[in-house]
Amino acid sequence: MPVKAQPRARRIGLAGQLAGVLKVQVAQASEDGKATDAVLKLLAEVLNVKRPQVKLLSGASSRQKRFLVTDLSLADVSTRLRLKLETA
Repeated sequence: MPVKAQPRARRIGLAGQLAGVLKVQVAQASEDGKATDAVLKLLAEVLNVKRPQVKLLSGASSRQKRFLVTDLSLADVSTRLRLKLETA
């Protein structure tokens, strides 16, 4: 799942989707992986899965990140994200 992280955001949460990339806003700075950890936690919360089920595949020090969600089908991930984006 491709994600664009926006660290030090005023508003926390999902900020939309553009060209298949989910935009996620977190308050933490991009220092020492704090923003990445915040994105991981937020994705787990939004998808209603346990934190260890969301794994960072690439982009640890970049705003462009790729995540893998285990034990959840792609259709389920898409549905849950769509529902959260519609209610945001």
